[in-house]
Amino acid sequence: MSKILITHAGQVVTPIGRSGRPGRSMKELTVIEDGCVLIQDGKILKVCKSSEIDEHWRTGATIIDATGKIVLPGLIDAHTHLVFAGTREDEFSMRMSGESYLSIMDRGGGIQRSIDATRNASEKQLFDIARKRVQNMAKMGVTTVEAKSGYGGTSDDEIKQCRVARKLQESGPISVVSTLMAAHTIVREYKSDPDKYIKIIIEEIIPRVAREKLAEFCDVFLEKSAFNYVQAERILTAAKAHGFELKIHADEITNGKGAHLAAKLNAISAEHLLFSDHEGLEEMRKHHVTAVLLPLTAFSLREPYANARHMIDNNLIVALASDFNPGSCYTYSMPMLMAVACLSMHMSIEEVITALTLNAAASINRAATIGSIETGKDADIAIFDCPNYAHLVYHMGINQTHTVIKKGEIIVRNGEIV
Repeated sequence: MSKILITHAGQVVTPIGRSGRPGRSMKELTVIEDGCVLIQDGKILKVCKSSEIDEHWRTGATIIDATGKIVLPGLIDAHTHLVFAGTREDEFSMRMSGESYLSIMDRGGGIQRSIDATRNASEKQLFDIARKRVQNMAKMGVTTVEAKSGYGGTSDDEIKQCRVARKLQESGPISVVSTLMAAHTIVREYKSDPDKYIKIIIEEIIPRVAREKLAEFCDVFLEKSAFNYVQAERILTAAKAHGFELKIHADEITNGKGAHLAAKLNAISAEHLLFSDHEGLEEMRKHHVTAVLLPLTAFSLREPYANARHMIDNNLIVALASDFNPGSCYTYSMPMLMAVACLSMHMSIEEVITALTLNAAASINRAATIGSIETGKDADIAIFDCPNYAHLVYHMGINQTHTVIKKGEIIVRNGEIV
């Protein structure tokens, strides 16, 4: 029977709940000064002040003295394109010189270049590359990451990415949640016949991934450079029939009514939402669709940020994620994400913490088991070497992660993978 006792934390900081917190309730954090967390067999057994813990709980426990540190739920990066090969720094330089993301795509760059590189990489090569990324994420306090496919464009290559995601989940150190996103772009071979590619997605890729249980979500990029509303609805409806929960890349570059479609199909989340209209967001609120905002992408593209304040003030469930990918956002930095969300999107520090923990968990259908420090939940916990939670943003851009615990096992100690 394994047991860990975290004691004398400067602060234990957590949202409370087993579903996403909407609107202004995102600011409601429980903060326990001189806090204590007792973990047994991978679960959180007790959360209290250190003075309230009975002495017998120390027997046989690994003691973590968190004096001068804060304890948070493990962070959740709920939107990434984790498994890919190759980089596109030349396109980044082109954008810095004034070219747009869409113009680069129109000239054969963008997602298609990453598809070519990923197709040419072996499954082992992709695993080795992605595993290093996962370990670096863990060192920033991340205990769960979502990984989308979408750099394949053929049945075998999409399957390859999904298999890598499954192997990452099996090997640890953190949880990897797999999302099928074959509908990322109309690949080169089918530019002149998009319906043929959509047929392959619906009739070959979705059934195969479902049969092999390689993903639990299906995502579509609804955008004028990718799939239109009707096409996205066809793909997502087919995915739903095969048992997938639904996600949508919505209204990132233009308003394609993605927020409306997410609500119509009862998607678990709609992601990006830079150009969504109020009516679509209101429909999302009514249908409890989590809004996953990706400020580092807007930062990287030098685009306006999604209107987080409007969404929160209108009672939506708002989560944050990195959108780590080789084109529009080549970073998974949690410290940078927190700072940009606060300073450029006008979110409070409390809202950012909820957005990266409990609400992020809701966006991947796991709020019942992770995302907060509560009795009975999985012991996914991050300890940061700072005196209070304001320092997460006040000491901006600095990784202050000290210790990370995943399901009751220490996976990061003193900032390094165990």
